[in-house]
Amino acid sequence: MQVVSISSLKGGVGKTSVTTGLASAALAAGIPTLVVDLDPHADATTALGVQPGSQQDIGRMLKSPRRARLQDNVAGSSWVSNGSSNGTLDVAVGSAFTGIYDRPDLGRRDLRRLSTVLAGTTNYELVLVDCPPSLNGLTRMAWSASDRVVLVAEPGLFSVAGTERTMRAIQLFRQEFAPNLAPAGIVANRVRSGSAEHTFRLAEMESMFAELLLTPHIPEQANWQQIQGAAHSVHHWPGDSAKNAAKLFDALLESLLEGQGSPRERRQG
Repeated sequence: MQVVSISSLKGGVGKTSVTTGLASAALAAGIPTLVVDLDPHADATTALGVQPGSQQDIGRMLKSPRRARLQDNVAGSSWVSNGSSNGTLDVAVGSAFTGIYDRPDLGRRDLRRLSTVLAGTTNYELVLVDCPPSLNGLTRMAWSASDRVVLVAEPGLFSVAGTERTMRAIQLFRQEFAPNLAPAGIVANRVRSGSAEHTFRLAEMESMFAELLLTPHIPEQANWQQIQGAAHSVHHWPGDSAKNAAKLFDALLESLLEGQGSPRERRQG
């Protein structure tokens, strides 16, 4: 089971959009996937079409991680039930309750809470953790439970600078808490092809981060909010724009999982 955190230091760069795009690609590829919605805003839960139920949210599971029964409390994404796929896409439901852990002073015991919760399942090949846009306790808790970290950035001055700071934070976190954690790469999101500033910043990111800058880049897409508002998989949204976006997320997922074998190879293995 590969656990991948989707992180950003700066809000508004489309981190949750990247998380749900990758989840859509994983579902289309037949990879059993769990999305852990660790952001107190719970936007990933909404976008994945989770219906309210009796399950515990991830915040309450984190409160008592050794007693948490993850598999009894995940909710299925409506992307599966609406006929998009017969695969597995489950959600550890987000809630504002997780905010009690989003502080900078969590100790080692608290940082292991998510790891303990995830230890209770072997049902997934891929776990995507949607982190809040900060480097406080929840993000560090996610990193502690993860094999790899994906950073999301827009090709703009403040976002690029924030990404550089986050890379340094990952290195420090590895030294102190998680020596096996690795940066999986950086996703350039909401790229405008006609923007001279974006072209300049992409070249800057290539110079700064080299092979850690993942390809393909994800362009700005006018109908993305409509897709998310409808709680729909991008792979089953009509129109050429959505089809092109789906292909980009397929390629991005392959790039992200490079070294772990392709989805087909993993299923055959």
